[in-house]
Amino acid sequence: MSSRDRILGRVRRALADVPAGDPPYESAVNRGYAREHGVRSTEETIDLLAANLADYRAIVHRATREELPTTLVRLLAESGAQTVLVPPQLPHGWMAEADPVLIHDRAALTTEQLDRVDGVVTGCAVAIAETGTLVLDGSPDQGRRRITLVPDHHICVVRVPDQVVSSVPQALERLDPARPLTWISGPSATSDIELDRVEGVHGPRTLEVVLMSGE
Repeated sequence: MSSRDRILGRVRRALADVPAGDPPYESAVNRGYAREHGVRSTEETIDLLAANLADYRAIVHRATREELPTTLVRLLAESGAQTVLVPPQLPHGWMAEADPVLIHDRAALTTEQLDRVDGVVTGCAVAIAETGTLVLDGSPDQGRRRITLVPDHHICVVRVPDQVVSSVPQALERLDPARPLTWISGPSATSDIELDRVEGVHGPRTLEVVLMSGE
């Protein structure tokens, strides 16, 4: 008897006493989960997002749409960036005042070339307040997954309140599971058995988030 036959035999024995009219599993199991924890205003939800992002060691900034270009150039200047990578359709005005050399992402860029870039600026798909998580889905203002994993410094712009939700269930309703989703909670980090934290191992060492209002 093969392993396949053994497994199928166990399944048949487990189902032997199930009544013929028994409701299917998907309807028998209660799915009335809480969609969010507590009731918050829009401003409270944004404040919770900022607090949880900071708790994960992301650096959080706030700016209006008009202030965003100045904010981005200031953050890049403070990091000493000489080159910055941008996805193919980053909104036109965001980098209007940028001093560094802009490198537009293209398929021909190698991992080594990406590694030499000082930073990357992207938008995001959705931000989750309760978990302090940013989700990127490869849209034109976010680009390929690799451009946010290889450079050492990632600046992510979140449109508030439109792109902010309270919970993971609310985020999943907005996301297309067929797209390349990247879930980000703070800068890349890992710890060894002694709990010594090292940042920048599997992605950017520095994550800065700009909560942009007014759009």
